[in-house]
Amino acid sequence: MMVALGFNLIYGTVKFFDLGYGALTVVGGYMVFLFYKKLGFDLSLAVSLGILITGTVGYLINKFVYKKLRDRKASSMVLLVASLGMLTVLQAIVAMIFTSQFQTLSIGGGTSRVFELFGAIITEVQAVILISGLMIAVTLSVILKKTLFGKAVNAVADDEEVAKIVGINTNKIIAAVFFIGSSIAGLAGILVGFDTGVEPTMGLSLLLKGIIASIIGGIGNIYGAVLGAFLLGFVENFGIWKISGEWKDAIAFGLLIIFLLFRPQGILRK
Repeated sequence: MMVALGFNLIYGTVKFFDLGYGALTVVGGYMVFLFYKKLGFDLSLAVSLGILITGTVGYLINKFVYKKLRDRKASSMVLLVASLGMLTVLQAIVAMIFTSQFQTLSIGGGTSRVFELFGAIITEVQAVILISGLMIAVTLSVILKKTLFGKAVNAVADDEEVAKIVGINTNKIIAAVFFIGSSIAGLAGILVGFDTGVEPTMGLSLLLKGIIASIIGGIGNIYGAVLGAFLLGFVENFGIWKISGEWKDAIAFGLLIIFLLFRPQGILRK
C-alpha cells in the first residue's frame, strides 16, 4: 500500500513511471539494517535516519538526474530509461556494500505478537504496515486538499507550465514531492524488512506490486492506491488458497490485464 501511495504521489505530479522508486525501498531497509543491527542505534533513531536518508536520496536523484532531463525537454521514454538505470545502480551499490545475502531485521528476540482478525492471522509488523499505510493515505489526502502546498502540487500536476506562469516555483514543489514520496518508500522498505527481511533485489518486486495497485485503483488517486492495494492483496491471497503460492505474481498480473482491458482508468478516476 505504501509503495503505491508514494508512487502515485510522484507519478501524479511529474507524469512518468519512476522505476527507480523501487530501489528506494531497498535503501530504507538497509539503512535500518546498518544503524540498528550493525551499529546498535536505538530502533526509533535508526528508523528515523533510514526514512530521512531515503528521502534525501530520492531528492538528490530528482535534482541531479530527472530535473536535468526535464530541463532538456526529455521525453517520458527517456525518463523511464533513466529511472531504470537508477534502479539498477542503486541495487548494485547496495549489493556491493552489504553483499547480496538475504538479511533479517528483528525486534527484541525476534518474536512478534500474532493477532486473529475475522479468522485471519496477522502479525504485529503487518498490523503496523496496515495502520501506517492508512495514516499516510489520510495525511496525504488532507495535505493535498487543505494546504497551500497541496494546492500547489495539484496545480503542478494539472499543468506545470501554467503553474509557473501564476508564480508557483514548480522545481521546489517537485523536489518536495520527491522527498516525501521517497520517504514513504523508505518506510515501506523498513517495515517489509521487519516483516520478511531485506535483500538488494527486493525493490523490483515491491515496485511492480505498487504499480499494479496504483493502476487498478486509479493512478494519480490517493484513495485509489489504497483500494487497489486492498483489492490486490485480497485477490492474491484468496487466489493461492487452493493453488500453489508460486502463482501469486501470475494472479497479480492477471488482475492487472483484466483492468487494462475493461477499466483502464482504474477503480477511481484521478
